[in-house]
Amino acid sequence: MHLRKLLIAVVSISGSSPSALVQAVQVQKAGLTKAAVKKIFTDTYSAYREYAFGHDELTPESKSFSDSLGGWGASMVDAMDTMLIMGIEDWFLEAVNKTAGIDFNTTTTDSTISVFETTIRYVGGLLAAYELSDQKYPVLVQKAQEVANKLVFAFTGSSPIPFGHLNFTTNTPGTESTSVAGAGTLSLEWDRLTHYTGNTTYQNLAVAAVEHIASLPDPLPGLPAQGIDASTGEFVGAYVTWGGGTDSYLEYLIKYPRLTNDHDDLATVWATAVDSSIRTLLSTSTVGNWTYLADLTDDAEIRVIGSHLACFHGGNWLMGGQMLNNQTIVDIALELVDACWNTYAATATGIGPEAFAWISPQTNFSGATPSADDLAFYQEHGFYIYPGDGFWVQRPEVMESNFYAYRVTGDTKYLDRAASVVESFQQFTRASQTGAYAPINDVNSNTTTLMDDTQSFFYAEVLKYLYLTFDDPDHISLNDFVFNTEAHPFKAPPAKATYGTGKLNPPNNTGGSRTKAQPANLAQISEVPIAPKQIADLYKGF
Repeated sequence: MHLRKLLIAVVSISGSSPSALVQAVQVQKAGLTKAAVKKIFTDTYSAYREYAFGHDELTPESKSFSDSLGGWGASMVDAMDTMLIMGIEDWFLEAVNKTAGIDFNTTTTDSTISVFETTIRYVGGLLAAYELSDQKYPVLVQKAQEVANKLVFAFTGSSPIPFGHLNFTTNTPGTESTSVAGAGTLSLEWDRLTHYTGNTTYQNLAVAAVEHIASLPDPLPGLPAQGIDASTGEFVGAYVTWGGGTDSYLEYLIKYPRLTNDHDDLATVWATAVDSSIRTLLSTSTVGNWTYLADLTDDAEIRVIGSHLACFHGGNWLMGGQMLNNQTIVDIALELVDACWNTYAATATGIGPEAFAWISPQTNFSGATPSADDLAFYQEHGFYIYPGDGFWVQRPEVMESNFYAYRVTGDTKYLDRAASVVESFQQFTRASQTGAYAPINDVNSNTTTLMDDTQSFFYAEVLKYLYLTFDDPDHISLNDFVFNTEAHPFKAPPAKATYGTGKLNPPNNTGGSRTKAQPANLAQISEVPIAPKQIADLYKGF
C-alpha cells in the first residue's frame, strides 16, 4: 500500500491531499535497523579514534591513517553532526575539544588543498555542528572562519571564479582549470559563515561565482559545461553531465534559494536545467525501460553513461519539484531513483558501482566497448557496469535519493531498500582487523576485497542518510533543513509558496531526432500532469 504523510514532503506546497494520512514513523520497523546503522557508525568511528584520531581518514585494514585533506581531522569534523543526530554526545564533545586545536596554517601532507573539499567538509561540518548543538560552542564558528580566511586567497584576479586548489603554506592558488562544481558549491557554507560572523565577504564571493557561471552561454539551457577557467571565467569544453564536475553546482542552484528564501533567479536556472535535461538527456533502456539521464559530449553527442555521483539527481529533483509545486518533476525524479536503485539491487553484493551504462533505442554510445559478459548482464538488468568502474568507494548518492524518496512519499519500499543496504554493508564491507567499514573493489563479486581507506563522507553522508531514513521524519525534517553536498544540515526559514518562475513543459515533438534543446519560455510554461513514462516516450528521439 502506498503510504503518505503530509508533512513529510520536502516543502509542503503541493496542495494535493493523499488518500490516507499515516504517520510514517508508525509503519517503520526501524528500531533494530536504526540501531544497526548506529552500530556501523560506532564500530567504524571507534576504530578511527583508536588508530587515526585527529587525522583525515582511517585505514581500517592496516590499522593506521591517511591525510589527504589537510591532515586536520576530516573524518572527525565530518562526523560531528552525525554524532549529535545519533545522540553520541561524549564523542561530540571530544571532537569539539580536538577541533579547537586545529591550526589551518599548517598541513601534514601536500600543502595544496582543494577549495571545494575543504569548504563542504570543514566549513560545512563545523557550522552544521554549531547549529545542531544549539550554538553552544562558538569555537566551531571560529575554526570555520579561520579556514575560510585561507580559502579566500583562491579568489584572485578579475574573474569571480575561484581557483580549484590553494597552497595553504604560501596562500597561492593553483593555475589549472577547475570545475563548475568546484567553483559553484560554496554558497550554502559561505552564506552560513556570513550569517554567524557578520562578514559579508564570504557570501558575496560565493554567490558571485555561482551567478557568473549561471550567466555564461550554456551548451544546453541551464546546463553548463563541466570545466571552467578561473583565470578567464570562461567554460572549458562543452561536456554536460549531472555527474562529477557539475553535480553539486546544479544541486545548490535550488538549495541556496531554499536556504535563504532569496535568489529566485537561481531557482529558475535550476528549472531550466531540469527542463533541458528532460528534453535532451532523458533516456530509457531497451531492457527494463529504466529512466536515466545521459551525458552530452563536447561534440553534442548523447552518451548513455551514468554514475554513482550523478544519482543524487533523484533526490535533488524531488526537493526542487516540491519547491516548484510541480508533480511532473517529482514523478520523473522517482523514476530516476528507481533506476539508480536498480544498480544496487542487481549486483552480487547489493551495492552499486562507480559508473554504469545502458543501451537506448537511439544509441549504445557510452565511451566504452562492453564485453560479452557486460551485454549478458545488460540483458538481465537493463544496465551494465562501466568497464573498470565496478568498485564502490563508500559513495552516498543512491542512499541520499532513497532517503528523499521516502520522506516525500512515505512509501515503505524505500525503508526496505535502506535495510537491504545495511545488510550488504554488514556482509561485504566490514574489515575484520578493526571492525570498521571500508570501500570494496568489486560490487559484483561476493568475494570482493576491501580498499584500505574509510572515507570521511561515510560518516557524514552514508550513515546519516540511512539513519534518518529509519528515524522519526520530524527529526531533521526536510521542511526545516537544507543539506549541503556533504549532508551537513543547515536550518532554513519557513518555506515560501513557490520558488523561481519555471515549470516544466514538454516540447512539441513530431518525430525525428536532435541533440540540442529548445530554450524554455519560463514566463509562460505551465505544469504538465502526464505520466513520466509518457514523457520518456516523447523524448526518445533525443
